[in-house]
Amino acid sequence: MWLDGAEVAAEVRALRPDYAALLIVAEGLRPGPSDQASDAFLTEAEDRARKHMGGARPEELPQVAEWREAFRAFGAKPQRTRPSVEALLRRVETGLPRIDRITDAYNAVSIACLLPVGGEDLARYAGSARLVRATGDEDFDTTADGQPAVEHPEPGEVVWRDDQGVTCRRWNWRQCVRTRITHSTTTAMFVLDGLAALGIDGLHAAETELTESLARLSPGATFTSRLLGP
Repeated sequence: MWLDGAEVAAEVRALRPDYAALLIVAEGLRPGPSDQASDAFLTEAEDRARKHMGGARPEELPQVAEWREAFRAFGAKPQRTRPSVEALLRRVETGLPRIDRITDAYNAVSIACLLPVGGEDLARYAGSARLVRATGDEDFDTTADGQPAVEHPEPGEVVWRDDQGVTCRRWNWRQCVRTRITHSTTTAMFVLDGLAALGIDGLHAAETELTESLARLSPGATFTSRLLGP
């Protein structure tokens, strides 16, 4: 089972002993462009996010402030490279971009439940997912000026990786091109990131929301999950 090989390295746990990751594998998804259903998920989530913030800035929320601390712990500057949940919350007032059915669903859970959520095309993965501190020579495929490019993480940076290279830089800041969700993705892996302010119960609540949303978009889809707890 693919989930059995996933792990969080000891050097990452040393940075944040309270960190937990909940990984979900979804099979039988029905991908495609954003539609009325996925738009409705995001619209409702935007309303919930506004209520969470209550006029405050995203970084004033405990769930977001903790991620800023986690980024600083490995040398990142969160005001320059923001945790993914903060970046999304900053776009709530003007409305989040509608990207595709699957991405819309997990972005909605991120802002509604106040945690970073990432989605990857599992068919494009090479081996298991591991959260590690980078050596600095790993490949991270991205784009620059609209063209394919390869970058490398900073030594010590917290990254998700597989056997081929980095799949997400700076814990949950930016995903690579190779494993991104597309209109042909039918099997996906999702990472739900939690720290103490969210708690394990918050992770499981977000898991329930995500799987229910995906099941509504893709009747017949099946889900398995694994908690990599503190």
